[in-house]
Amino acid sequence: MKHLIIILLSFISVNVFSQKIHLFNGKDLNNWYSDVPAKDKDSTLRKSFIIRNGLLVSMGTPEGHLISKSKYSNYKLEVEYRFAGKPGNCGVLVHASTPRALYGMFPKSIEVQMMHENAGDFWCIVEDIQVLDMETRRGPKENWGITEGKERRIKNLTDNSEKPLGEWNKMVIECKGDRIKVWVNGDLVNDGFSSTAQKGQIALQAEGAEVEFRKVDLTPLK
Repeated sequence: MKHLIIILLSFISVNVFSQKIHLFNGKDLNNWYSDVPAKDKDSTLRKSFIIRNGLLVSMGTPEGHLISKSKYSNYKLEVEYRFAGKPGNCGVLVHASTPRALYGMFPKSIEVQMMHENAGDFWCIVEDIQVLDMETRRGPKENWGITEGKERRIKNLTDNSEKPLGEWNKMVIECKGDRIKVWVNGDLVNDGFSSTAQKGQIALQAEGAEVEFRKVDLTPLK
């Protein structure tokens, strides 16, 4: 009987631990708060993030971030998104911490780029990460950095992984220890290691273009 109880408790523990968390529930933004610097001076500006027809929508402007209330480490994040109109810029930030750490706008984090035709690039925002072939993908080493004016972009591994405009893209970000892997529509598009951050909040950007999200799900990893 004791062995059966231990087995049952282990089974329950595994299932609870691996349970998917719907960061976006299709109804509201209760798991998030927004940080939009322009609203400090003008609180009447429109909301940068709304719910529309069951979708989470980044309106693009005023620019800012939608930030998770909770912090996470060791997880798989699944994001399904599409540009609602004209293509443009957006991103998912992982291991986010200090707000407005860069250009008075971006929280300290590692950004996984969603910009049209550049999905899967890493951008270092007062945090750093390494990849293979760093100089090929980041430029001359003397220009590397994590603050204003430095070479913070690390190019992704593939071309043509994104779906045509108007179609839904699936981005999967796996954060485990100091490693971050990114897939776009099933293609491995980035694989970073030695990340200077291993835990933090998750943020979605409003950065000029309207983007719709129908899924933002997080699954804890062992």
